[in-house]
Amino acid sequence: MDDVLARIPLDAIRVFETTARLNSFTRAAQDLGMTQAAVSWRIRDLEQRLGVPLFLRETPQVSLTAEGQGLASAAPEALGLLRRAA
Repeated sequence: MDDVLARIPLDAIRVFETTARLNSFTRAAQDLGMTQAAVSWRIRDLEQRLGVPLFLRETPQVSLTAEGQGLASAAPEALGLLRRAA
């Protein structure tokens, strides 16, 4: 059985959640204290690891694909549980 979470760095989920919430790589970068290029790279890496696109890149905003919407609905709760546990 393949554990998909073994392939995904936790930081990638944090970057994804922020980008999905703000609908912008640039605003996510500002919120996270990263460059826009770093956010873009992290999202592209996550998409490659999962094998699906998570965002439709439409300047100046991005929008979630169906797969991205599924992950975006679970990510805040998962990160919240980890924050409370830590």
